This record gives sequence, structure tokens and C-alpha cells, in this order.
Amino acid sequence: MKNIVLFGPPGAGKGTQAEKLVEHYGFNHISTGQVIRNEIKNQTSFGKQVEECIARGEFAPDELVIEIVKDYISKHNTGAGNIFDGFPRNTLQAERFDVMMEECGQRVDVMLSLRVPDEELIKRLLLRGEVSGRADDANEEVIGNRIRIYKEQTEVVEKFYDAQGKFVAIDGVGTIEEIFERLKEAIDKL
Repeated sequence: MKNIVLFGPPGAGKGTQAEKLVEHYGFNHISTGQVIRNEIKNQTSFGKQVEECIARGEFAPDELVIEIVKDYISKHNTGAGNIFDGFPRNTLQAERFDVMMEECGQRVDVMLSLRVPDEELIKRLLLRGEVSGRADDANEEVIGNRIRIYKEQTEVVEKFYDAQGKFVAIDGVGTIEEIFERLKEAIDKL
């Protein structure tokens, strides 16, 4: 069983690539962003708490996201593996994630980080906003804030996994298929 953290800033293509990896390898996939959006859509108490954060381009509170992932791990501990998309987002989450994985007799095998220039991210997110109708993808100021927060708070998680010898940078520019081939090459080396 392989456990892969698919990493990168908003708009890097994590969701698109995760779908292709699920289809190719048979992995399970958790997108914390999608779980959170579902909570908001269903107007759960959790959804209401994070709705305001997301509207500002901020991340959901750590403890709530950690509980979502903990529940997911407990239910997905067999099969080909798991792709974690959008988690962990900071060093605290990464540390807690390693503990949760160990408690379930698992471990993170690799962090694959999609590298995409900011200008391309903004272009992709604005386009996605036109198609999806997501408010957080339709406003360039909110997008800029999301990218800034990613760089300030999230990018440091790469160092956490690099220190464990589990970090691989992937060029996230090109066709969907070209990027997918780069990801497969890294996964097949595990």
C-alpha cells in the first residue's frame, strides 16, 4: 500500500492528476478541499465554520481538517494506496499526520509537489472559476491571497518531507498527459 501526498499551490492540477492516478493505480483519493466544500454545501456546523475562512482565501482550521483526515485514514487502510490532496497544509498538520499514519500501521511514502509559476496558477484558477462557478476562483485578489498564504504557510511542508527523504518536485507545466507521465515515473520508483 502506497500513501502519496500530492502537493502544490491552488491551481497546480492536483485534483486533475489525482483522478488520473486513481484510475491508473486504483488508489483511494481524499481531497480535503472537496470534503470541506461538501460540508459547506450541506451547511453542516463544520461547513458554516469554514465558509467565512474560504471566502477570504484562508485555510480551514487545523483541528477540523485533522479530524476529517483521521476519519478517512481509519476507513481507508487497505488496497493499492491513498492519495492525499490538499493535506497536510502546514508543519503541525504534517507532524500530526505522521502520528495518525503510524497509529494505523501506515506511513507516507512520498510527497509529489507540482511546480507551477504564479502567472500560470492565476490563469488556471480564473479559467476554473468561469467553468465551476467557485467564488474563490473568480476573484484575482482572493486567488493572490491563496497563493501568498500557500507560500507563507504551506510550502514549508516540503522541507518536512525532504528531511525524511520523501520529497520529489514535479514540473507541473505542460499537457495533462505530460504531467501525469512525470508523476507515474516518480510513483513507479517507490
